[in-house]
Amino acid sequence: MNIAPNSYSLTRKRLLAAVASVAVAGAIGFGALTSGTSPVLADAVRVEAPQVPSFADVVERVSPAVVSVKVKAKLQPTADDGSDDQGGFDNLPNNPQLRRFFKEFRGFGDQDQGGQNDEGHRRFGHRDRNNDQPRPVAQGSGFFISEDGYLVTNNHVVEEGTAFTVVTNGGKELDAKLVGTDPRTDLAVLKVDGGGKFTYVDFADDSKVRVGDWVVAVGNPFGLGGTVTAGIVSARGRDIGAGPYDDFLQIDASVNRGNSGGPTFNLNGQVVGINTAIFSPSGGSVGIAFDIPASTAKQVVGDLMKNGAVQRGWLGVEIQPVTSDIAESLGLKSNNGALVSSAQDDGPGKKAGITAGDVITQVDGKDVASPKELARLIGAYSPGKSVDVTVWRDGKGQTVKVDLGKLPASDKQASGDQQQQPAAPAKPDTLADLGLTVTKSENGKGLVVTDVDPDSAAADRGIQPGDVITAVNSAEINGTEDVTKAMADAVKSGRKSVLMQISRDDNNRFVALPVAKG
Repeated sequence: MNIAPNSYSLTRKRLLAAVASVAVAGAIGFGALTSGTSPVLADAVRVEAPQVPSFADVVERVSPAVVSVKVKAKLQPTADDGSDDQGGFDNLPNNPQLRRFFKEFRGFGDQDQGGQNDEGHRRFGHRDRNNDQPRPVAQGSGFFISEDGYLVTNNHVVEEGTAFTVVTNGGKELDAKLVGTDPRTDLAVLKVDGGGKFTYVDFADDSKVRVGDWVVAVGNPFGLGGTVTAGIVSARGRDIGAGPYDDFLQIDASVNRGNSGGPTFNLNGQVVGINTAIFSPSGGSVGIAFDIPASTAKQVVGDLMKNGAVQRGWLGVEIQPVTSDIAESLGLKSNNGALVSSAQDDGPGKKAGITAGDVITQVDGKDVASPKELARLIGAYSPGKSVDVTVWRDGKGQTVKVDLGKLPASDKQASGDQQQQPAAPAKPDTLADLGLTVTKSENGKGLVVTDVDPDSAAADRGIQPGDVITAVNSAEINGTEDVTKAMADAVKSGRKSVLMQISRDDNNRFVALPVAKG
């Protein structure tokens, strides 16, 4: 059969086009398919993105060292025999409904920190006849720091306890004994005897911890053992008013009740901090938690393991912050340091020559940024240690050598020998430029404030009637002329303020007041 050349060429082009059309249709999953063929599906979406570091390796290694701490105590027995004895409620108002409410809910002491008892629920109206047996009072976290069973937790977890049990990550329960506590830093050490060798962790060098570093918290929130949360270091050096040695790390890892005493790790599996407090209006985690730094914990824990207690150096002075006004009145270039408001009579500071009005700026060459910093520096030394204390006095720095004493059991400073009481003024004098009305004290030393102008700088800085002005710019005050002279001397020296030493209820403090211009 003969086919014209043009006709053959056209037929071949149509065939090739048809084959190409079928191929394209099959590749994209639609179009004409011949019988017996399978559809070709498109690939699933996949994104090649940078992988976020996993915490799994760290958690796997450190988790065996973290434990739950259960605390029990013998509670005071209460009468429950149907008699008229109110069982410890004698101080309640004489309201039968109120008394019945408290009697129905007594026994709540056996609830743990998560608000539940060891059975996992509240027991209303419970009557425990066996009051001689220890009952649960707290539950927290802890971690082993040695192979032979020493472990760290918070003091507030164990402080009411008489019996202690630790629950390992594997669920094994072991009895522990209390080695020692330090309420000032909220740390405690327990010891587990027996149970073989324990996986333990070490403290990190927290001076290398940076804001923004990843951290992992492991603990026992609400009794849920072996819980891991992660976050970053949010801030350093936080002062939350918990004690004289506040220097907390702030983290945003989720920390809740029951995490107390648990560790926070860096990505090397080292403890950078110990969970001790949270900021929470609701009672649950809002992403603001505070950790005792590893450097503090390492020192305190070492002392507790060795001596069962912590012995700290003691300077024996009352101190207050240096404000900008106070710094200006003393000729200091900055408001760093700690202002001595009084030196205790039997304290090592006074024996070495430190007096009220001195500003402590260094200890053994280390700068003192604030009163808290001074407390931490002195507390880090052992009693009997000789240290060089640099003070700012009379417009210049000088150094005194102090043999530190032993910090007393109470942080309360001893009061002065004399108690000054404001006397009824025979003829009040005025310090108009300062907004004060004063009179001589009964013993002739100082001026008693009898009235304060509510619109004055003195009122703004908290001076009250009854306060006694004992010194101005380190010079003793016995009359208003002494105050006037001190103010004039300050103006001649180019100062904008004078520094007043105020006595109230046997406590001293300093207040900087501006002097009149002109």
